[in-house]
Amino acid sequence: MNDNWMEHPVLEGPRIRLEPLADAHVEGLLKAADDPDTIFAWAHLVIRDLDDARTFVREAVADPSRLPYAIVDRATGEVLGSTSYYLLEPAHRTLVIGYTWLSTRVQRTHVNSESKLLLLQRAFDDLGAVRVAWHADERNTRSRDALRRLGATEEGLLRKHRRRRDGSWRTTALFSLTDDEWPGVRARLEERTVR
Repeated sequence: MNDNWMEHPVLEGPRIRLEPLADAHVEGLLKAADDPDTIFAWAHLVIRDLDDARTFVREAVADPSRLPYAIVDRATGEVLGSTSYYLLEPAHRTLVIGYTWLSTRVQRTHVNSESKLLLLQRAFDDLGAVRVAWHADERNTRSRDALRRLGATEEGLLRKHRRRRDGSWRTTALFSLTDDEWPGVRARLEERTVR
């Protein structure tokens, strides 16, 4: 078990690679943001041009509570989106996965399943996490449905949890997965990534 929870290694699967987010990903992120109105409907920052992509990378990398990744196609080197660990609490063996977005052309494909498998393997198998959580805007049915399909448990709603881009308060749906549930979820994700 690795106790260095702030280590930020490359995570490699059969078809995708999660690379620590860096300036080298800026142009690829802009290309992946192929429908900003859909992709970023629930985000704090929309990527519409290179300056937005640079800001996205700069803010993600500067956040001390976050380990951001670029999701990269292993065969082509194309950036497909981004995801992060955040709110890592080694003392409590917990962390949150989020800030996830994918190019519309790879949504509902192996990409999300494989990236979640890589992140969860690192969390549970390498770091010894006992709980992984996700936060989704209560109105974001797409993300909430994806988390249910993953096998995460919806635990409830956190009222006035975060500010939206427009300044309104969001209620957050809290989901989690524990180490006891991980073996079953791992088997389902492994099956999905070979399709």
